[in-house]
Amino acid sequence: MRSFLAAGAALLAALAIAACGGADSAPAPQQGVAGPQIPQDLRLVNCTDWREASVEERFGTVGALEDFAGGPTGGPGRGAVLDDEEAYSLLDGWCENGYARAFKLYKLYTRAAAFVGH
Repeated sequence: MRSFLAAGAALLAALAIAACGGADSAPAPQQGVAGPQIPQDLRLVNCTDWREASVEERFGTVGALEDFAGGPTGGPGRGAVLDDEEAYSLLDGWCENGYARAFKLYKLYTRAAAFVGH
């Protein structure tokens, strides 16, 4: 029984390490055509980061979100995206609410784009 529990604990530890990906695996923030963006991995940027960012960083982040969401899909075509002004207003509107401080921007963006994107 003890060996079964030890094996289970080892498996859980291995899964936890694999899920984390290690400290060095997160890509650095990208700085593309859209200009500087919020200095954080795009997958981690949340409403608190949005509220602390400059207008230039916000628009740069909107551009990075557009690049991410508008990438190739599993089938033919590309993902839906929002107009930059529309995306900025969407994120600004959600992030002004205190309860949204931990909301991930990429989730807000991609879910909105799925309904109204082009």
